[in-house]
Amino acid sequence: MKFTKPALIIMAAAITACADKAEKSVDITDTPPPVADCVFQNQQAAPGWICDEPVPGLDIQAVGIAEKSQAGHGYMKDMAKAAALGHLAEQFKVKVGKMVKQYIGTTGIGSSETVDAAANSTIKTISSKTLEGVKIYKTRIGPEGRMYVLAGMDTLTTKALVETAVKTSLNNDQALWQEFKAQKSHDEMAAGIAAMED
Repeated sequence: MKFTKPALIIMAAAITACADKAEKSVDITDTPPPVADCVFQNQQAAPGWICDEPVPGLDIQAVGIAEKSQAGHGYMKDMAKAAALGHLAEQFKVKVGKMVKQYIGTTGIGSSETVDAAANSTIKTISSKTLEGVKIYKTRIGPEGRMYVLAGMDTLTTKALVETAVKTSLNNDQALWQEFKAQKSHDEMAAGIAAMED
Protein backbone atom coordinates (compact mmCIF):
# COMPACT_ATOMS: atom_id res chain seq x y z
CA MET A 1 0.00 0.00 0.00
CA LYS A 2 2.89 2.27 0.61
CA PHE A 3 3.70 2.13 -3.08
CA THR A 4 0.12 2.41 -4.29
CA LYS A 5 -0.46 5.96 -3.08
CA PRO A 6 2.72 7.42 -4.67
CA ALA A 7 2.02 5.46 -7.87
CA LEU A 8 -1.48 6.93 -8.08
CA ILE A 9 -0.10 10.43 -7.58
CA ILE A 10 2.48 9.92 -10.35
CA MET A 11 -0.17 8.54 -12.74
CA ALA A 12 -2.51 11.46 -11.99
CA ALA A 13 0.32 13.93 -12.63
CA ALA A 14 1.18 12.20 -15.93
CA ILE A 15 -2.46 12.29 -17.11
CA THR A 16 -2.75 15.96 -16.16
CA ALA A 17 0.48 16.77 -18.01
CA CYS A 18 -0.81 15.00 -21.14
CA ALA A 19 -4.09 16.92 -20.92
CA ASP A 20 -2.19 20.22 -20.78
CA LYS A 21 -0.23 19.26 -23.91
CA ALA A 22 -3.45 18.38 -25.76
CA GLU A 23 -4.93 21.79 -24.92
CA LYS A 24 -1.76 23.54 -26.07
CA SER A 25 -1.85 21.77 -29.43
CA VAL A 26 -5.37 23.16 -29.98
CA ASP A 27 -4.01 26.68 -29.41
CA ILE A 28 -1.40 26.13 -32.12
CA THR A 29 -4.01 25.25 -34.74
CA ASP A 30 -6.08 28.40 -34.09
CA THR A 31 -6.11 30.60 -37.18
CA PRO A 32 -4.86 34.15 -36.91
CA PRO A 33 -7.45 36.91 -37.22
CA PRO A 34 -8.10 37.98 -40.81
CA VAL A 35 -6.14 40.98 -42.05
CA ALA A 36 -8.20 43.76 -43.63
CA ASP A 37 -7.41 44.67 -47.25
CA CYS A 38 -7.91 48.35 -46.48
CA VAL A 39 -7.13 50.09 -43.20
CA PHE A 40 -7.16 53.58 -41.76
CA GLN A 41 -3.87 55.00 -40.45
CA ASN A 42 -4.55 53.48 -37.03
CA GLN A 43 -4.84 50.03 -38.67
CA GLN A 44 -8.63 49.72 -38.17
CA ALA A 45 -10.49 48.17 -41.09
CA ALA A 46 -11.71 50.72 -43.64
CA PRO A 47 -14.13 50.48 -46.56
CA GLY A 48 -12.37 49.39 -49.75
CA TRP A 49 -13.15 52.60 -51.65
CA ILE A 50 -10.90 54.53 -49.25
CA CYS A 51 -7.96 52.53 -50.64
CA ASP A 52 -9.06 53.11 -54.26
CA GLU A 53 -10.75 49.73 -54.71
CA PRO A 54 -13.11 50.00 -57.69
CA VAL A 55 -16.73 50.81 -56.88
CA PRO A 56 -19.27 49.04 -59.11
CA GLY A 57 -21.00 51.44 -61.49
CA LEU A 58 -18.23 54.03 -61.52
CA ASP A 59 -16.06 54.45 -64.60
CA ILE A 60 -13.62 56.88 -62.95
CA GLN A 61 -13.33 57.50 -59.21
CA ALA A 62 -11.06 59.34 -56.80
CA VAL A 63 -10.78 59.75 -53.05
CA GLY A 64 -10.10 63.06 -51.34
CA ILE A 65 -8.93 63.37 -47.75
CA ALA A 66 -9.11 66.33 -45.38
CA GLU A 67 -7.36 66.52 -42.04
CA LYS A 68 -9.39 67.02 -38.89
CA SER A 69 -10.11 70.74 -38.50
CA GLN A 70 -11.51 73.07 -35.89
CA ALA A 71 -13.44 74.72 -38.74
CA GLY A 72 -15.88 71.80 -38.65
CA HIS A 73 -17.23 69.01 -40.82
CA GLY A 74 -18.56 71.30 -43.55
CA TYR A 75 -15.11 72.76 -44.11
CA MET A 76 -13.51 69.31 -44.00
CA LYS A 77 -16.01 67.98 -46.54
CA ASP A 78 -15.32 70.91 -48.89
CA MET A 79 -11.56 70.33 -48.63
CA ALA A 80 -11.88 66.56 -49.15
CA LYS A 81 -14.23 67.15 -52.11
CA ALA A 82 -11.77 69.60 -53.69
CA ALA A 83 -8.96 67.07 -53.30
CA ALA A 84 -11.10 64.28 -54.80
CA LEU A 85 -12.10 66.47 -57.76
CA GLY A 86 -8.46 67.39 -58.37
CA HIS A 87 -7.46 63.72 -58.47
CA LEU A 88 -10.46 62.89 -60.64
CA ALA A 89 -9.62 65.66 -63.11
CA GLU A 90 -6.09 64.27 -63.52
CA GLN A 91 -7.43 60.76 -64.14
CA PHE A 92 -9.98 62.13 -66.60
CA LYS A 93 -7.29 64.03 -68.52
CA VAL A 94 -5.20 60.86 -68.84
CA LYS A 95 -8.22 58.88 -70.00
CA VAL A 96 -9.24 61.51 -72.57
CA GLY A 97 -5.68 61.78 -73.89
CA LYS A 98 -5.54 58.01 -74.39
CA MET A 99 -8.95 57.95 -76.07
CA VAL A 100 -8.06 60.74 -78.51
CA LYS A 101 -4.72 59.15 -79.38
CA GLN A 102 -6.32 55.73 -79.80
CA TYR A 103 -9.12 57.03 -81.99
CA ILE A 104 -6.96 59.21 -84.24
CA GLY A 105 -4.26 56.56 -84.33
CA THR A 106 -6.73 53.99 -85.69
CA THR A 107 -7.84 56.33 -88.50
CA GLY A 108 -4.35 56.33 -89.96
CA ILE A 109 -4.53 60.08 -90.53
CA GLY A 110 -1.84 62.43 -89.33
CA SER A 111 1.63 62.07 -87.91
CA SER A 112 2.38 61.15 -84.32
CA GLU A 113 3.10 64.82 -83.62
CA THR A 114 -0.35 65.79 -84.90
CA VAL A 115 -1.99 63.04 -82.84
CA ASP A 116 -0.14 64.22 -79.71
CA ALA A 117 -1.08 67.83 -80.43
CA ALA A 118 -4.75 66.89 -80.81
CA ALA A 119 -4.68 64.95 -77.53
CA ASN A 120 -2.96 67.83 -75.73
CA SER A 121 -5.41 70.35 -77.18
CA THR A 122 -8.31 68.29 -75.88
CA ILE A 123 -6.72 67.85 -72.45
CA LYS A 124 -6.21 71.62 -72.16
CA THR A 125 -9.96 72.20 -72.58
CA ILE A 126 -10.73 70.16 -69.46
CA SER A 127 -11.48 72.39 -66.49
CA SER A 128 -13.52 72.25 -63.33
CA LYS A 129 -16.49 73.40 -65.43
CA THR A 130 -16.01 70.35 -67.67
CA LEU A 131 -16.40 68.08 -64.65
CA GLU A 132 -19.83 69.36 -63.65
CA GLY A 133 -21.32 65.85 -63.97
CA VAL A 134 -19.13 64.47 -61.20
CA LYS A 135 -20.97 63.30 -58.10
CA ILE A 136 -19.93 62.70 -54.52
CA TYR A 137 -20.89 59.10 -53.78
CA LYS A 138 -19.63 58.47 -50.26
CA THR A 139 -18.21 60.28 -47.27
CA ARG A 140 -16.70 58.84 -44.13
CA ILE A 141 -15.00 60.21 -41.05
CA GLY A 142 -12.17 57.92 -40.06
CA PRO A 143 -11.33 56.97 -36.48
CA GLU A 144 -8.47 59.50 -36.54
CA GLY A 145 -10.91 62.33 -37.40
CA ARG A 146 -10.05 62.72 -41.09
CA MET A 147 -12.81 63.20 -43.67
CA TYR A 148 -12.78 60.86 -46.70
CA VAL A 149 -14.84 61.65 -49.81
CA LEU A 150 -15.42 59.45 -52.88
CA ALA A 151 -16.10 61.34 -56.11
CA GLY A 152 -16.83 59.62 -59.38
CA MET A 153 -18.44 59.39 -62.78
CA ASP A 154 -20.45 56.58 -64.29
CA THR A 155 -19.85 55.48 -67.88
CA LEU A 156 -22.59 57.66 -69.40
CA THR A 157 -21.30 60.78 -67.63
CA THR A 158 -17.73 60.00 -68.69
CA LYS A 159 -18.73 59.60 -72.34
CA ALA A 160 -20.74 62.83 -72.31
CA LEU A 161 -17.86 64.77 -70.73
CA VAL A 162 -15.33 63.30 -73.19
CA GLU A 163 -17.56 64.32 -76.08
CA THR A 164 -17.88 67.85 -74.67
CA ALA A 165 -14.11 68.16 -74.21
CA VAL A 166 -13.42 66.99 -77.75
CA LYS A 167 -16.02 69.35 -79.26
CA THR A 168 -14.55 72.26 -77.31
CA SER A 169 -11.08 71.39 -78.58
CA LEU A 170 -12.39 71.07 -82.15
CA ASN A 171 -13.89 74.56 -81.93
CA ASN A 172 -10.92 76.16 -80.17
CA ASP A 173 -8.19 74.62 -82.33
CA GLN A 174 -9.78 74.35 -85.78
CA ALA A 175 -6.51 74.52 -87.71
CA LEU A 176 -5.11 71.55 -85.79
CA TRP A 177 -8.21 69.42 -86.32
CA GLN A 178 -8.66 70.41 -90.00
CA GLU A 179 -6.64 67.40 -91.16
CA PHE A 180 -8.99 65.03 -89.34
CA LYS A 181 -12.16 66.98 -90.18
CA ALA A 182 -11.84 66.09 -93.87
CA GLN A 183 -12.69 62.51 -92.95
CA LYS A 184 -15.51 63.06 -90.42
CA SER A 185 -17.66 65.79 -88.96
CA HIS A 186 -16.92 67.23 -85.52
CA ASP A 187 -19.91 65.42 -84.03
CA GLU A 188 -18.88 62.09 -85.56
CA MET A 189 -15.32 62.47 -84.28
CA ALA A 190 -16.44 63.51 -80.80
CA ALA A 191 -18.88 60.60 -80.58
CA GLY A 192 -16.26 58.17 -81.91
CA ILE A 193 -13.66 59.29 -79.39
CA ALA A 194 -16.18 59.14 -76.54
CA ALA A 195 -17.04 55.56 -77.53
CA MET A 196 -13.40 54.40 -77.28
CA GLU A 197 -12.49 52.05 -74.46
CA ASP A 198 -9.22 52.69 -72.69
